[in-house]
Amino acid sequence: MGYQQAEAGTSPKRGSRKLVTILSIDGGGVRGLISATVLAFLESELQKLDGEDARLADYFDVVAGTSTGGLITAMLTAPNEKKRPMFSAEEVKYFYFQHSPKIFPYDGRPLGKLKNMFKALKGPKYSGRHLRHVIRKKFRSIKLHDTLTNILVPTYDIKKQQSVIFTNYQIPTDPSIDVLLSDICIGTSAAPTYLPAHYFESTDVAGNVRQFDLLDGGMFANNPVSDNIYFS
Repeated sequence: MGYQQAEAGTSPKRGSRKLVTILSIDGGGVRGLISATVLAFLESELQKLDGEDARLADYFDVVAGTSTGGLITAMLTAPNEKKRPMFSAEEVKYFYFQHSPKIFPYDGRPLGKLKNMFKALKGPKYSGRHLRHVIRKKFRSIKLHDTLTNILVPTYDIKKQQSVIFTNYQIPTDPSIDVLLSDICIGTSAAPTYLPAHYFESTDVAGNVRQFDLLDGGMFANNPVSDNIYFS
């Protein structure tokens, strides 16, 4: 996780050079709780200066995250009915405490480890059902273009064998990436051997259909800082 400043050139949303503030959140599965804890502290300090309604999305031009960091990114920038961030950083931290045991259930029985070894030979260690259910329930029909500030979430398309980066900057030139936030989160969190790959389709305004077969963005960019600076 880190904070960066970059001098931006011309981009789809910026026509002149300016200083761009970037919040970058690494991947790491359950260790996302560490990032969430740090971010909750940062947000609480900002609230001391600017009031209880202050949110991290108010202070960064771009928020980026890979894998579990992509989930945090979406939670910090998704809008509620009042067009304010749906989650505070403290609520993101609570999300990890509440849902991690259900997403990554632990079998403490004597034969639990042996069972997991055999299961790993057949496919992913975890089904991902709870993760998919809770993310879809939280984000509903919210799409990439709806985020309250620019975001960047790397994923990897296993079928095409290439990276797919979901960012607001590319929507004007590639509208097919303006997909549901829930699909982006499930895709970037699909760590090989742990969670299943995520397949879905998107249809742009012209009726063109694009297929995605996504794995964890950590396959090529567990720390998305360099991608951030390029697109900013």
